[in-house]
Amino acid sequence: MNTVENFVERLLKPLALSVLLLLVSCGKNAENTKKVFKYNQAEGLTSLDPAFASSQANVWATSQVYNGLVELNDSLKVVPCIAKSWVFDSTGTVLTFFLRNDVYFHEHELFQTKKRKVVASDFVYSFQRVCDPNGLYNRGMWIFKGKVIEDVDGNISKTAFVAENDSVLKIYLKQPFPQFLEILSMNYAFVLPHEITEAYGETFRSKPIGTGAFKFSQWKEGNSLVLLKNENYWKKDKNNNALPYLDAVQVMFIPDKGQAFREFLLGNIDFVSGVEESSVDEIFNLEGSIKTSFSDKFSVEKAPYLNTEYIGIQLDASAACYANSNHPLLNVEFRKALNYAIDRKRLVVFLRNSLGIAAESGVVPPAVPVYKTDQVKGFSYDPKKAQELLKQSGVDVKTAVTINVAKEHLNLSEFLAKQWKEVLGIIVSIDVSEAGVSRDLARTGKAQLFRASWLGDYPDAENYLSLFYSENKSPSGPNKCRFENQKFDSLYTASVLKNEKSTRLEDYYAMDQLIVDNAALIPLYYDEVVQLRQKNIVGLHPNGMNLLKLEAVDKK
Repeated sequence: MNTVENFVERLLKPLALSVLLLLVSCGKNAENTKKVFKYNQAEGLTSLDPAFASSQANVWATSQVYNGLVELNDSLKVVPCIAKSWVFDSTGTVLTFFLRNDVYFHEHELFQTKKRKVVASDFVYSFQRVCDPNGLYNRGMWIFKGKVIEDVDGNISKTAFVAENDSVLKIYLKQPFPQFLEILSMNYAFVLPHEITEAYGETFRSKPIGTGAFKFSQWKEGNSLVLLKNENYWKKDKNNNALPYLDAVQVMFIPDKGQAFREFLLGNIDFVSGVEESSVDEIFNLEGSIKTSFSDKFSVEKAPYLNTEYIGIQLDASAACYANSNHPLLNVEFRKALNYAIDRKRLVVFLRNSLGIAAESGVVPPAVPVYKTDQVKGFSYDPKKAQELLKQSGVDVKTAVTINVAKEHLNLSEFLAKQWKEVLGIIVSIDVSEAGVSRDLARTGKAQLFRASWLGDYPDAENYLSLFYSENKSPSGPNKCRFENQKFDSLYTASVLKNEKSTRLEDYYAMDQLIVDNAALIPLYYDEVVQLRQKNIVGLHPNGMNLLKLEAVDKK
């Protein structure tokens, strides 16, 4: 057992969390010179199998252990990973990948040879595992469903993924879908070794073998996860130095984010993503600048986030939340009046300490690469216009309007209700629910107004615009507003057939403008991701998807 493994073994003895942190952070002996990167995951970890990478905890952990064909860089551009190159055929429906020949799975006794190279058939196996409609691992099947070819029963065809030889993989699409490359960067598309997954079955969740920069060591569920440096990792830095630089990664599972923040302040955690409401004033001034007292001790960095926060509006007159089709929210002028009556910049300043960008465009956030939000004319604060639109709508301000929110968003709903009363004289009832109940009310059409957000699955505007495509209407799809517009649908179906992103942009802008013109929602703000780091952490920066890749991170 090497020095790092010996250190980690002792680290993971069943001690209280505070003692664990003390062991990691204190001492001057040789073991404590090892570079161990520590972060907390408040919501816990449920699986190290990328088939279950639907939560941030699972995504971040599996991102260290596995790789895929492609990945996203910090600019959210698709770049090679295990696939060194790729090409679409002339029809845009056959995608051919050419694989590297120097990528190996982490060593394991079940392999016939000590080192097992990754080949194209491993991707075929991994993808078919995710696409098995009767299997246990199909949570991520949606990344392929409707995109790759299907059999006569409507299931994903066995011939959708073909290994021509060890280094050439072909994927057959139903129709052109250029965003497919971005989708393949997701954890669901990571490559797995069939020998290990089949041998372990469901227990693979806690005995993972991948190709990533770090290999699994120990997982004390609810306590700590430790990953060790993969000494045989295939990637090099720009100076041809071996990656990763870190010796180990330790993930803690402190459920109280306030306590985790205090551990960060004490130096026991190296990195925190996001800022809790109770901590905002300690870090930021009201106008959003970072307090000198904090920046002198810690590194703080913000970046636009692929997340749009909004108030959804139920547009279906037959929805359960409406007694008849005369409700004011079904009147477009009334919906526009609500939009113009909100001072979004003030909202961001006073509720968010200027963390975020006022959403005065459409639903697509500025973090989406190459998308220019100024091409879509949205709603700015204009009380006079709001009052004029209210008058045009003919709506009686005494008519009851209800907004449903989870209890953690009560301050937001109170801010909106106050503005609507001050500007328009409208009395809004606030219905507070548990988060799960609130989401279900919106999904089933039982909420008139509802707080919602959309964190992009991949960095393309199509992912946001799909929220308003009529075939995606809830309860089965993400179109909770139940927006239906023939022109929008035509633009949407046309745009997904265009291979070049530049040729799709005009369609994207037109769709986003249609959403605004129909006041299909009330955009509030485009979120920003905040990263807090210890000063000795090098090579870690926030990105629009809040991805965490530690292969090139160092601890000085």
